[in-house]
Amino acid sequence: MALQLRVYVPPHPLIQHWLGVVRNAATPSPVFRGAMVELGRWLTYEAVRDWLPSAESMIQTPLATCPATFLDPEVPTIILPILRAGLALVEGVQSAAPTASTYHIGFVRNEETLEASCYVNKLPDQLNPETRVLISEPMMATGGTIMAAIAELTQRGIDPAAVRIISVVVAPPALQKLADAYPALTVYAAAIDEGLDENGFIVPGLGDAGDRTFGT
Repeated sequence: MALQLRVYVPPHPLIQHWLGVVRNAATPSPVFRGAMVELGRWLTYEAVRDWLPSAESMIQTPLATCPATFLDPEVPTIILPILRAGLALVEGVQSAAPTASTYHIGFVRNEETLEASCYVNKLPDQLNPETRVLISEPMMATGGTIMAAIAELTQRGIDPAAVRIISVVVAPPALQKLADAYPALTVYAAAIDEGLDENGFIVPGLGDAGDRTFGT
């Protein structure tokens, strides 16, 4: 039996607070940027719970030796922000996954066809199949961009079950595409919105995350 796409909307009051800040059209760009960092931090905190493997070790404190637990360095973890909006969450994601490496991939969406085309890809040609991947993608609307990003990962040997997506707002069309193609994926989001407008933007959404982050 195929696994079902797992979508978690953590009921954390800080996540809901920062979601309200980024939704508000009156929020200025500097405050918006800070709120996105916080959303990246708290969503990733929830996403990596019981997911990142750990290893036991003995350490020396100033007074004695004692056991300690650290993230397992033998299991690689990468953060993959989807440019450019994905950069808004990266600082927060990195703070909750401090041993992860960060690669970049960029897509631009044709506003008429809504199709995504890749303009930069810094992923290695091959990845360790045991790698855990955190994708930073603030908004998933039609699903074209996230589908293209995951296709790049699977071509490099990554099992979709080892991928967790960190998003702020997601829409049903994107979730349906992911469920059909990659049912083993897991998504962590601050909200699932009602749908898309005629231009393919999420409603109620938060506007263009990239423009609001970078003040453009």
